[in-house]
Amino acid sequence: MSFTLSQDRSDTESYPASYYHASQNRQLDLTPLDGSCRTDVCIVGGGYTGLSAALHLSKRGYKVVLLEARKMGWGASGRNGGQLGSGQRKDQWYLEKRLGLSDATKLWQLAEEAKNLARQIISENDIQCDLKPGVAHPDHKAGYAKESREYVEHLQKQYRHDQIEYLSQEAMAEVTGSDTYFGGSMDMSAGHLHPLNYALGLADAARNSGAILHESTIVESYQRGKPNRVVTNHGTVEADAVILACNGYLGNLEKRMAGKIMPINNFIIATEPLDEATANSINPNDVAIADSRFVINYYRLSADKRLLFGGGENYGRNFPADIKSFVRKPMLEIYPQLADKQIDYAWGGTLAVTLNRMPHFGRLDNSGIYFAQGYSGHGVAMATLGGKIMADAVAGESEKLDLFGKLPTRSFPGGAWLRYPGLVLGMTYFALRDRF
Repeated sequence: MSFTLSQDRSDTESYPASYYHASQNRQLDLTPLDGSCRTDVCIVGGGYTGLSAALHLSKRGYKVVLLEARKMGWGASGRNGGQLGSGQRKDQWYLEKRLGLSDATKLWQLAEEAKNLARQIISENDIQCDLKPGVAHPDHKAGYAKESREYVEHLQKQYRHDQIEYLSQEAMAEVTGSDTYFGGSMDMSAGHLHPLNYALGLADAARNSGAILHESTIVESYQRGKPNRVVTNHGTVEADAVILACNGYLGNLEKRMAGKIMPINNFIIATEPLDEATANSINPNDVAIADSRFVINYYRLSADKRLLFGGGENYGRNFPADIKSFVRKPMLEIYPQLADKQIDYAWGGTLAVTLNRMPHFGRLDNSGIYFAQGYSGHGVAMATLGGKIMADAVAGESEKLDLFGKLPTRSFPGGAWLRYPGLVLGMTYFALRDRF
């Protein structure tokens, strides 16, 4: 089994030229693996999932070696929109219909645990990552407003979620500084943060707990056995358990998992710092915003008052030649008053989606191989929890792992190799539906 790295064009020895990289606040100075070693658990992937698993396993007393092909938080964990969202990627109505109220409630509680876990890690380890409260979900179509109101009422009544409220069209215009929306919700239990600084802080916490972290170490293959053997470009690791935490960068490392996810590319721009009046006019409450489009527009202010705006996706092997123009267009549809503002940074990253948009957690055979992937754009909180769920499963506590297994993750039609044409057709349809 060979590991094919993502289509990402960024330099493998440094972070992509994003605003997050420009404002990172710590250096880890980690070295590659050198030779062979034996450990209790080998983790493949240095994003939120792998780093959280390393932290929680080390705190349990396990000897842990984590292998990252590039740098900690190099992938989606260090490039995303930074939103610490509530709930699962699918709403509670969907989960109730498919699993029943009892299991849907457990999944809601796990999502609440995920937010609290991230906040706890940030607090206990003094991670400076600009954590702030509030995520607004505006409706871009008038017909969505009634459903939003009903869903807010359902969360308040059924799940005692008292930190969410419905916003009228006028109230949403005040929150977003835009008259393009028709209502929606505001969730003050959700939040937003600097994703790369969070990942780097998580890595430091794992290292301080005893985990051994290696960068620039490409996993080329692994063999299941007793122990399992992980082969890299710098040596081998033998481990009783292996956690595959690669997400959109899995490549061909494990073909049985590859067909369950679809790597897609998403893009963000950062404006020049905005003057106080402009920043207050477009986001007076300094919250994050994620709208109701299928291909979501998501945006917020940075600590230095830039607008960080995410929008647009593609599904091929290359990023757009001009990311600034690609994302600037949807930004100006919402904020035409920013037409004269300079775009200082533009970047992209690869995430992984599943067919049902729920995380894909599990264990392969009885060989001690665990995996977590497919956060579908909802990974800041859930991947942090996913790492803890992996750590719990290695320790023999699989209740939470098994709960996610009750909602089966089907393979994409065509498997790992022929899935892209169908995805492009489907995404194109939903993107057109957003507009008409």
